[in-house]
Formats: sequence, C-alpha cells, structure tokens
Amino acid sequence: MNDTFIPFHRPSIGEEEINEVADTLRSGWLTTGPRAVRFEREFREYVKAPYAIAVNSATAALHLALAGLTIGPGDEVITTPLTFCATVQAILHVGATPVLADIGFDGNIDPHEIQKCITGRTRAIIPVHLAGLPCEMGAIWTLAREHGIHVIEDAAHAAGAQYDCRPIGAGPLNTGAASDAVAFSFYATKNLTTGEGGMLTAHQPALAEKMRMLSLHGTSHDAWDRYSEHGNWHYDVLAHGFKYNLSDIQAAIGIHQLRKLDTFIQRRAAYAAIYNDALADLEEVQLPPDNSRCRHAWHLYILRLNLQRIKIDRAEFIRKLRERGIGTSVHFIPIPLHRFFAQLPLAHYPCPRALHLYPRIVSLPLYPAMTEEQVHYVAQSVREVLEGSRRPRYVAPNAATVVISPHAVEAIGSSEGTYEN
Repeated sequence: MNDTFIPFHRPSIGEEEINEVADTLRSGWLTTGPRAVRFEREFREYVKAPYAIAVNSATAALHLALAGLTIGPGDEVITTPLTFCATVQAILHVGATPVLADIGFDGNIDPHEIQKCITGRTRAIIPVHLAGLPCEMGAIWTLAREHGIHVIEDAAHAAGAQYDCRPIGAGPLNTGAASDAVAFSFYATKNLTTGEGGMLTAHQPALAEKMRMLSLHGTSHDAWDRYSEHGNWHYDVLAHGFKYNLSDIQAAIGIHQLRKLDTFIQRRAAYAAIYNDALADLEEVQLPPDNSRCRHAWHLYILRLNLQRIKIDRAEFIRKLRERGIGTSVHFIPIPLHRFFAQLPLAHYPCPRALHLYPRIVSLPLYPAMTEEQVHYVAQSVREVLEGSRRPRYVAPNAATVVISPHAVEAIGSSEGTYEN
C-alpha cells in the first residue's frame, strides 16, 4: 500500500455529471427549473412514490414535513437519540417538543421504546435509518395507526435501501401502511450526492401540494416557472413559507447520481462484505448489524469496539488508524451529550443503550471511489491495531488448561492465576 491518505469519504463524480452541469450553465437556467423537475420525476419513479419534492437539504425536508402536517407548539415528536442534530432541530423549528426513545441492538430506534414514550400530546414519530439499515417500519406503522399519529422517515442515509422488498420512500402497501413523508439527503458524503440537497416523498396529494408550496416562500406552485417561455409574471403568496428549493445546477448532478445509485450500493455492499470477512473472527469488535428482510444501503460501516477486550479507547484506535493513513469518523454523538440539547428537557429521557454504544462506535471508510486494495488495507490495518492492543485475559486459579501464546504453551493449576494474551 502506498503512502496516500485514504479519506473517510470521496464522492464518485463522473463525466456524465460534469457534462450535465456544463449544459445547465450554458442553458441560462440555473435555479429551480426543468432539470429539478426531471430529477423529481426520476426519483419518485425510482422509489415508487406518487410525489417527490426536490429541496436543498434533508433538514429542509424534515421541516417541511412537520410544517405540512401542522405540527407545532404543544405537540410532541418522538425520535432517536442516535442521530445527527438536524433531526431534532427540525422538530424545534416548528416549536414542537422532541422526545427521545432509545435504540435497539441494530442502532435504530426501538419500537418498544417508542410505545413507552407515546402520550396524548404525541403527534409524530421520526425514525432514522442509521447507516442505511431500515428501521422496523412495520411495527412503527402499527403503533402510528393505533394511536393516530404521523410517521416521517429520516432517510438521510437510506437512498436506495429497501424494507420488505419495497424501496424506502415508496407509497402505501396494500394494507395502507406507509409513512406520511420521507426525507432524503444528498449531502456531499451521501450515497447519492448533489453537493447539498435533498428530496421529500409523500403519497397524499394534499400534503404533497402543501409541502411544495411551503418549499418556495409559500408561493403558488408554478412561481418558479414565471420566467420561462410559457410562464406568467403573476404569483400569489399563500402561506408563511421557506426558501428550500433545489437549483437546476444541483439537480443536474443528482440526475446522473441517481442512475448510478444501484451500482454504488452494490459496490458498497461488496466492500462491506470484505470488511466482514476480514474482521469476523476478532473478539475485539462486533460487526455492523444487518437484516435479511432489508436491503442495506451501506451508507456507513459502523464498527463496534469491544472495549473490555482492548487496552486502548476509541480515540487511540482512531489515532492509530490515522497514523496508517486512514480517515475515520463517529456516527453519532447521542443528542443528550451536546451542550445545547443538554439544557433541554429531552436530556432527561433515559437512553442507556445509545449512551453505552456511543464510546464503542467507529465508522470506517466505505465508498465506491475506494479501490479493493484500499479496502483490504483498511481491514488489515484494523486487524493489526486490534491484535496489538489486546487486553490480557485473567484466568481463575486452578484453571485446567490455558493457552498463553501462539505456540500453545499450557499452564496448569497456577495458584496465582494466569493472564492469556
């Protein structure tokens, strides 16, 4: 392996994206226009959703969904503690109260914990598909129907993921089960990127129309078209809206990224499998969870350190990988641990699983622009760091046989006990 640093992420941008952006610049139409409309159409066809609204971030999409559902002061919205701050900030944007329900083994919000948090003030649940692994949406939809509350999925990591053979973001099943809205992110590090951007899908026409109207200052839906050949200068402001539209320059990138998304995910899954094969036999780590009923988008590969088996903490593990030219990250700092959120009532919700998991998690580089050689190098480096940091294991006195070296030396019946390396 050469001395070139392997960054935590690098986007895969090809000539198709570059040429489409150049054509957009030459067209004279730079803001929301025909390419944004095409991107919306192709995205909703991809996820099998009746409606899709292109916006400038997943944060904007979450805010629009909450506002479109008239959620506000006095209402409670349940979400996970293991998420980026934007999930909770969107709830605060509309004046609602965030409520944290702890995670399950997979790192996603636990439906049983959601049930404990539901009150008469609960208006919505925002499950977050951490790392691209879908939440248990069937159980969440059942809870929502039973209590008459809305579901807004934070799918910032989950473009291309599937739950029970249906794309995240799809319209309702035959049973009627579906989320009210699904928010996607196209930030620079995501599986599908537009640099900055997002998409909001929905299946209810009235809600979709309202969210589209709110996305551009609350103006009538065709206001963006007023400078086109067939447009009209007149528009009306229908509500207090926001500036959340996606430009054609960004959409030009997204159109071709979307067409490559399945290939990107296949490459990510193949690289995740290399990591799994290389690290599965190590007692010092747990591999990222998966679910055979889902298509994991593998936006992130989150390794879990078994800290009781190693002599170093996460910070030292990250430092040792950086010394070997490997960039890593952590996803995420639990919401209650941030100074701002620690001042709010949400900090008092018990989230022991999230807080216990947090010191153990490290995200390894995982993206299509990596070479297979780089993936193997990262995996081998992780192995070497962990093997070199193993904590000696204490063996009780009078233990029958203990292996204390690779040469299978036996120590029998020590009254002082033995440590196994």
